[in-house]
Amino acid sequence: MQGQILTRSILAWDLTGSAQSLAYINLVVAVPMMFASMIGGAITDRVERRQLVIVGQCLITGNEIFILILLLLGQLEFWHLLCTAFIAGCAFPFIMPARMAITINVVGHERIQSAMAISGGAMNLSRVAGPAMAGIIIAQFSIVAAYIVSTLLYGAAVICMLFVKRNIAIQPEGGKQPLLADIVYGFQYIKVNKPVMVCLLFGLVPMFLAMPFQSLLVMLVEQSWQTGETGIGILMGAGGVGGVLGSIWIARRGDKSERLQLMCVTVIGFAVLLGVFTQTSIFYLALLPLALANLCASAFQTVNNATVQILVDDSVRGRMSSFMMMSFGLTPLGVFPMAIAADYFGAANAILGACIALVVVTAAFIGLSKTLREIDSTVEIAMEKVRTKPAHGQPTDQH
Repeated sequence: MQGQILTRSILAWDLTGSAQSLAYINLVVAVPMMFASMIGGAITDRVERRQLVIVGQCLITGNEIFILILLLLGQLEFWHLLCTAFIAGCAFPFIMPARMAITINVVGHERIQSAMAISGGAMNLSRVAGPAMAGIIIAQFSIVAAYIVSTLLYGAAVICMLFVKRNIAIQPEGGKQPLLADIVYGFQYIKVNKPVMVCLLFGLVPMFLAMPFQSLLVMLVEQSWQTGETGIGILMGAGGVGGVLGSIWIARRGDKSERLQLMCVTVIGFAVLLGVFTQTSIFYLALLPLALANLCASAFQTVNNATVQILVDDSVRGRMSSFMMMSFGLTPLGVFPMAIAADYFGAANAILGACIALVVVTAAFIGLSKTLREIDSTVEIAMEKVRTKPAHGQPTDQH
């Protein structure tokens, strides 16, 4: 998936020669991900989850095969890319919540934080290795070869899912409701369960305020270090490595308590280190605070997501997972105020301002929210309920 972002962008550029085509390709993926997320989450809580993931992965694999055939026949046009990107954008909101919901039932509540850390580490590693591998294959062979490798990897993902046991959500009393009612209930559930709502909102703070800095790296490199495209690639690599290290740290730490303390330390550490990164005048010295900032961001997101997964009921796990996925879709909204500030004050100062805002908002969040300050005890109560709850309502082959 990460490699195909690069491959698809290169194809779009080759077919059109227009920078706007790159925006369109990303837009047709992002829009359905935003609007289909709640539908995907609700369906995840209604059907057998493993099968949903397999169907979605088969759809994306078919997408890749379709483009590959058109490439081999020399018939590929830009609108083909738009259509297949849109289909992929529609498939991911069904795949990701289902996969996230399956994870906790595979590993259990006691190990969910470590499991999500490992998953996050793999994702961060793919951010570095995926585009690098795609670029090498395209440079040494061709885009056709990149699509062949992509198709084989997507097919391997489908085969891997066949080894995961069936997974069905615990259904609430009264049976299934209409799909729209299930979607509405997802919002009602968040409203009633304040700890879940607070954790979801707290997780959005760095994603909206500071994480959009990645979209300004091109501008920052030009204004601060003049290292060109090579510098952008090095920065992205350093960020990816930092994310992997953050995931490894949380995985090795295990599912210990003191989640609030860890979230506060990492989110403030992310803000401070990112601010230091923007104000470091020597390019290669700036890589260290950038890597450490991404380490903190990865750790924070992992702990926050794991906390939400522990707190929610299995009957709504898919819908809550879709809310967490939507946070990544909301990140681009934070680019607009940061970009406006960058035009007036420069990219470095705009990002620094966002870091200061992140520290202030985080402090206000902790100071004003008693629910957040008590989150550790709330998690312990939820864990104790899971330990003492009779194992009924789930299919026996799930464990």
